[in-house]
Amino acid sequence: MENAKGRVFKYGDNVDTDVIIPARYLNSSDPKELATHCMEDIDKEFVSKVNAGDIIVAEKNFGCGSSREHAPIAIKAAGVSCVIAETFARIFYRNSINIGLPIIECPEASKAIKAGDEVEVDFNTGIITDITQGTTFKGQSFPEFMQKIIDAQGLINYINEK
Repeated sequence: MENAKGRVFKYGDNVDTDVIIPARYLNSSDPKELATHCMEDIDKEFVSKVNAGDIIVAEKNFGCGSSREHAPIAIKAAGVSCVIAETFARIFYRNSINIGLPIIECPEASKAIKAGDEVEVDFNTGIITDITQGTTFKGQSFPEFMQKIIDAQGLINYINEK
């Protein structure tokens, strides 16, 4: 798996799927369309400021709420390379892996990393480096089978490659 490296967008606890992608946009399943509305109810400037490779860092229970797969799809399609949080809602976690969006749980990193910091994530080791602050954290690395799913850009592609 390649490393992720980008600028951080920081959010707090309980960022639910309704603010990640508001329900009023669920009539589309087109990733590019969903990306244009990603995070708009919690951060109006997100879509205009996010660049390919950027990273979302949040605190507890990221992705809670409804089980819509649209939420991780919107985040990935917006160009986010990784989401780091203290904890994730379980269905969001599974949906993220299924669509090939890397996510890492690391309580220390989720508390210490600040908005705008430049961060690099080594998915093979789980090491998260805050380049701006000069600090490192040990997140949970992915088991090899999950890395293969993410490398394939999702579970369906992974299965089709077999």
